[in-house]
Amino acid sequence: MKDNPSRPLYLVPYYIWIALFVIVPIALIFYFSFLDLTGAFTLENYQNFFSSVYLRMTLSSFWYAFLITLITIVIAYPTAYWLTKTKHKQLWLLLIIIPSWINLLLKAYAFIGIFGLYGPANKLLQTLGAGPWQILFTDFSFIFVSVYIFIPFMVLPIFNSLDKINPALVDASRDLGASSFTTFRRIVFPLAINGVKSGVQAVFIPALSLFVITRLIAGNKVITLGTAIEQQFLVTQNWGMGSTIAVFLILFMIIIMMLTGQKEKGGSYNGKTK
Repeated sequence: MKDNPSRPLYLVPYYIWIALFVIVPIALIFYFSFLDLTGAFTLENYQNFFSSVYLRMTLSSFWYAFLITLITIVIAYPTAYWLTKTKHKQLWLLLIIIPSWINLLLKAYAFIGIFGLYGPANKLLQTLGAGPWQILFTDFSFIFVSVYIFIPFMVLPIFNSLDKINPALVDASRDLGASSFTTFRRIVFPLAINGVKSGVQAVFIPALSLFVITRLIAGNKVITLGTAIEQQFLVTQNWGMGSTIAVFLILFMIIIMMLTGQKEKGGSYNGKTK
């Protein structure tokens, strides 16, 4: 069958979109990273990034992103596994995804009310005789709200991978005398690892650049790469340093995507093997 000669024309809007909204912005960020406050060429921004201040900030960003991703996996994996066993799994999955449709800013302000000194969380603690506590503007509130926001993005890819596993493989493992844990370790988890990798990409990468939650929920007590970029662009007006941080953030994202690259495995429900 011959290729459609008009097919390249269909790709023109795609190439224009990629050029205008991906390539050009990245090129501008790279260009501005070599400029100082006066607009002159400099390498000082890159030298400053490797100072102790920015290195500590980078390590802190990775640490918080790691914690958020780890806790999200611990919650999302059992949830996704349970969903595959329920009768109305698509309905339950929809209920989990629906909160992700709500604007992030609205959810942040909702948690400000919940975790406030006179909010429901502290009222519950007072009822139990343990409050009130300063929950808002703490590491706990930042991680809690971040995990809540990212859970749907972890559940969905893991659910899709688990749901595609051929049940015959699990049955065969049990027939051969394998325990439930061995079946999970040798069959279920390896076949669903691509879903976990996709979830890590969907959670870890955005968690590195959070700034709305750090400002509203953590009260700027948590500084991430995203917060630093916002401050450099909007507060100090140092576009060069902000662009330099953004360049390294893009590099970190590329590295993470390469490390979590997917490889197809056999054992899917459609019976295809590779």
